[in-house]
Amino acid sequence: MGSLQLALLVLGVLVVAAVVAHGAWQARRAGVRRASPRREAAPQRFEEPVLRFEDFEPPLADALEPALAPAPARRPLGPRLDPLIDAIVPLVVELRFTGESVMNHLPATRRAGSKPFFIEGLNDATSEWEPPQAGQTYREFQAGVQLANRTGALNEIEYSEFVQKVQAFADAIGATAEFPDMLDVVARARELDQFASQHDAQLACRLVARGAAWSVAYIQQHAARHGFVSGAVPGRLVLPGSQEGAPAMLTLQFDAQAAFAEDPSRAAVRDVSLAFDVPQTSAGEAPFQAWQASAQALALGMEAAVVDDAGQPLSPQAFAAIGRELEQLYATLEARGLPAGSAAARRLFS
Repeated sequence: MGSLQLALLVLGVLVVAAVVAHGAWQARRAGVRRASPRREAAPQRFEEPVLRFEDFEPPLADALEPALAPAPARRPLGPRLDPLIDAIVPLVVELRFTGESVMNHLPATRRAGSKPFFIEGLNDATSEWEPPQAGQTYREFQAGVQLANRTGALNEIEYSEFVQKVQAFADAIGATAEFPDMLDVVARARELDQFASQHDAQLACRLVARGAAWSVAYIQQHAARHGFVSGAVPGRLVLPGSQEGAPAMLTLQFDAQAAFAEDPSRAAVRDVSLAFDVPQTSAGEAPFQAWQASAQALALGMEAAVVDDAGQPLSPQAFAAIGRELEQLYATLEARGLPAGSAAARRLFS
């Protein structure tokens, strides 16, 4: 074989190899990233980057520590009726009642339109207000309807429905109900609703795939590494709060149709949203820091860009600006007696 033929043969081999390599690279970019396989006997470590404090600037590293620390001990939620957000009706009785006798006369539903209402008794043994319970006795009662929530302010029709249901309960147990004036209650409800609408906040960012799309299992695998678990709604993962019965601290959401696909491992997802509901979680649990840290950690592992709703990149400076505004909001809620994460704030902003 002559030198010219040999040279042409080598060149042909190199061209074919280049075409094959390019095709494989394109297939990788166009394909769907799938979860890493697991082996029961010898669990494998994932290959994506692991979140380390040294990966971030010092201020963020400091902020991550409380966010990723072990959750504090769970504690029960506070009392349900609160004069800050409820119109409360005293129910005067002359006799003591057992919990069983009271429960037989409670209204079948505890809603007036879109507003929840509650009936509580003063426990003889503990001297605390609580929903009537079997095996307990009560010497006083009170009812209350919530003045506002995210559906709006309590209106005249809803208040009238509340009055009707509570009056029927009062008649059944021989109590005298002392209802506040409707006009005063509705005025309070509108003022509270205006305050709530001006100080409500739900922060969200998007993680957008830089290259290949993700499968559902791939998203779940990465999210699980940072404490997320499956939520009640398809296409939603949550980072649980520290309190029993408390709402999730963070939510990671993607297209629910991908979760319902016949083969979720092949369903292509190109972006997810990461959000937290500001009034629902105490500032002491560092939800903002957890939100920022989770966004950056997931972006590292999933090769994603962190952007806002308009698709603009969220830089450390942008996160810092959001943090400053959030501090002002926390202070305003605190001054109103409705600190973020409190039982009253969770009810008002729901």
